[in-house]
Amino acid sequence: MSQELCRIGQTNVVVALLVVLFAISSWVDINGLWVELPILVQRLPEGWNLPSYMTVIIQVANIAPLVYTVTRAVRPQLNIELAVIYIIITTGAVSCLLLAFLWDHVAMVGEELHSVGLLSLQFFLALVDCTSSVAYLPFMGGFQPGYLNAFFVGEGFSGLLPSLVSLAQGAGNMRCVNYTSMENITVDGVTTAVPKFSVFPVYETPRFSIEVFFFFLFGMLVVSFLAFTLLNFWSYAKKEKVDLDLDQHSCVPTELSFQSASTLSQYELGRPANRATYPMSSASTDQDISSRSRLLLTTVIDGNTVDDDQSSCTPNQVTVTVDEKRLSRWEYVALLVLTAWVNALGNGVLPSIQSFSCLPYGIEAYHFAVTLASIANPVACFVTFFVQVKLLRTVGLLTLLGSGLAGYVIFTAAASPSPPLVQHSLGPFSVITAWVLVVFLLTYSKVSIATMFREEGRRALLWCGALTQVGSLVGAVVTFFLVNFYKLFQQANMCG
Repeated sequence: MSQELCRIGQTNVVVALLVVLFAISSWVDINGLWVELPILVQRLPEGWNLPSYMTVIIQVANIAPLVYTVTRAVRPQLNIELAVIYIIITTGAVSCLLLAFLWDHVAMVGEELHSVGLLSLQFFLALVDCTSSVAYLPFMGGFQPGYLNAFFVGEGFSGLLPSLVSLAQGAGNMRCVNYTSMENITVDGVTTAVPKFSVFPVYETPRFSIEVFFFFLFGMLVVSFLAFTLLNFWSYAKKEKVDLDLDQHSCVPTELSFQSASTLSQYELGRPANRATYPMSSASTDQDISSRSRLLLTTVIDGNTVDDDQSSCTPNQVTVTVDEKRLSRWEYVALLVLTAWVNALGNGVLPSIQSFSCLPYGIEAYHFAVTLASIANPVACFVTFFVQVKLLRTVGLLTLLGSGLAGYVIFTAAASPSPPLVQHSLGPFSVITAWVLVVFLLTYSKVSIATMFREEGRRALLWCGALTQVGSLVGAVVTFFLVNFYKLFQQANMCG
């Protein structure tokens, strides 16, 4: 009874909260490093070149999800999912704990001084966070559909929570200081000292230390570890699990009587939706089952549902769940391409150019854009609880709109330090609105695509996670070269 009181529709609120807390572990540590950069660059030898080193390390770490995806594709029978997720969360927690003590350790590498403590531990964080993209989604495929939305809400919070804590810390808070110096100017043999006025930024002292911030990240990962453990072993949470893939059953009947969809709908009157029980019949064959329907079989013996590992191969009844038609091959491929594209923009291109896009409009516009865009991510995930998109053309239209806004954002970055409306009062409003909308639309598209893949089984979610990481990798690498080698983006003066 208590479990029913905690439900909203088909979703248990308590279990959904556990999913959110678990999903926070996906990127909370790497996101934490990024939002702490305004303080780190002031105290480490790399200065503002530090983000470039971090970007390269993250791309090298993509070897981990590649190995995991190939292993699962070649040996799908290996049950390593839970062990890998435990390794991901544990490694992240231990690395954050060590960062609290070792982040400022430096050493000579070649002929330059480098932050070996921070960068080496960041490599381990990148290894496990990149792997979470291909490990977490298949795990969530084992739960009811609504919990996938909760997962993406948690993934959004993995960026939002560190941002809010860094704002409370005062990371990046600065003030523009006027500086007057005297400069000698010689005219017609007469030297005169004239004042020269300049303005430069000065970062304010944070309210609490970098060590405390890393302890916060460690605490969040411990909470995620506990939430994941409860999702796996607490009977209350295990009731929300389902089995998506027929090929995972140890004993599945090869023959059953199947009736047409119209007959099925009549048979189901008075029963739970999309569920009916049929007696076994030797007259039926696999060809009676539509290739466009996904069948979830649960062995029923003497009126009781029995788990796969407990059932025999002589069931007298089979419960058949018939869902909507599966994706066609071209729809499947199209959604994978959209997944790569959306993540290339959202995880690779846009984060790399945000400062170029927003700083010309002022430091306040930059902070508002970063904060509100971080909020737009989990809000978009939460909206999918109530408004779900399950058509390829609708997802394509949303992606097209998001891509158009991304194009405008990229244009403002490329036009820095003099983007459109930079001297107009509408300038800050336009760039902040564009950033909020582009993050909202791309996130909503990403979650919608993952929800559609969830109906296809765990293997589909594995490939969805793999293309997520591939898109992010390509977007980040391309932008890295455009920014650091081709110099297509020019940084604006923060006190301009």
